Amino acid sequence: MPAPTPTAPDEPATGESPSPHNTPNASASCGGTAGFGVTGDAGDAAGIHPGGAAATRGAVGTPVSRDATAGAVSRDAVGTPVTREAAGAFAARDVSGAPVNRGAAHTLATRVTRPAVGPVTLQQVAERAGVSSATASRALHGSSGTRVVGEDLRRRVEEAARELRYVSNAPAQALARSTTAVVGVVVHDVADPYFAAIAAGAMGVAREHGLLVMLAATFRDPELELDYLARLRAQRARAVVLAGSGFADRGFTLRLAAEVDAYRADGGHVVSVGAHGLATDSVRPANRTGAALAVRHLYELGHRRFGIVTGPRALTTVRDRLDGARRQLRSLGVELPPSHVVDGGFTRERARSAANTLLTRVPDVTAVVVLNDVMAAGVLAALRDDLGLRVPEQVSVVGFDDLPFAVDLNPSLTTVRLPLADIGVQAMRMILSGPATEPRTVDLAAELVVRNSTAAR
Repeated sequence: MPAPTPTAPDEPATGESPSPHNTPNASASCGGTAGFGVTGDAGDAAGIHPGGAAATRGAVGTPVSRDATAGAVSRDAVGTPVTREAAGAFAARDVSGAPVNRGAAHTLATRVTRPAVGPVTLQQVAERAGVSSATASRALHGSSGTRVVGEDLRRRVEEAARELRYVSNAPAQALARSTTAVVGVVVHDVADPYFAAIAAGAMGVAREHGLLVMLAATFRDPELELDYLARLRAQRARAVVLAGSGFADRGFTLRLAAEVDAYRADGGHVVSVGAHGLATDSVRPANRTGAALAVRHLYELGHRRFGIVTGPRALTTVRDRLDGARRQLRSLGVELPPSHVVDGGFTRERARSAANTLLTRVPDVTAVVVLNDVMAAGVLAALRDDLGLRVPEQVSVVGFDDLPFAVDLNPSLTTVRLPLADIGVQAMRMILSGPATEPRTVDLAAELVVRNSTAAR
């Protein structure tokens, strides 16, 4: 008998010869079908008696003696009796019904009837190597991003690929790295003029180069930011601008970095605005410097009792601006107790409530630095309408961003100007120039715009 052909590790061995009972087109030697003999009451009714000379019938009902059945236990495809010896030699048939001898059947059983096995996938290689699919992809196919797989890890992945006989699908890789003419711009709130100005700058450049901007709002939910990045990756977006503030959460930052790496491994390009803790191209507005400018302006006007209205402390933009203000106050020898800092939630309504809390708690404050213009509008309303204080005669107020409405407030708002539209322009230009070997940074300066909400003490 020929030796069985080796089988794959995950496949069942099929070296045994098929029996007449489980081979297609081979008849069973007992039972009540295909004209074979039956016993008992059913046999009596059919005029067939156990132990009689005609205990079995042929395919057309012709009695076959027991002695005959001993030599003809099987029939071929057209019902012709086949002797036991022949049945032993021809226990299997090919796809056309022709008999195949037992030796050939054994070979066919190991070669033809083996279950089909699909190609090894990248995910299987990653699981064997104990890494993520993104890391396995970078190790085997390279990456357009800046993260490089270490030599030991790369060897581990390559060894797993060899063990599994993984073959890279070049056309699939080319498809995976193809992109559309879509650029995603992820912001926190489309109703916020700050983000509207950034998006407008990006859209202007995109229009000139035939790109479509897809705008997505996270409402400051970090999970939505992760979800949107994954969806834009699935849509083969050419690039993504993360225009919202980063989150001061290490766990989230690590998850976001992993998603960015996977996106770049597929040929995408990511540009972040501000501090995100990512190894990406970035556009950085001067948040710390801008806050320092606001403090110095008020200090030079003679103010020494400061209050600050912040946004959510989890946002890196808020932390940067607050840190810039504190550092400048410290350098000027001015104390800022914790009770002088209140959270305005980055909304007009919450900032109005926060200003009431601040001035009720610390009524001798003469200067308030507000960390964005939307909140500054709420602070002015609280001072004027709720507390009956005159601005700037009794309390001076400085905002941040220089949004279009700042000049129309009563009084017009002194504020820190950031080139918001240019943030979007610079981010889009980095996308058009393509990914670089090392992350690039564009720093944009801040300037103080003095209007009527500040005066000398």
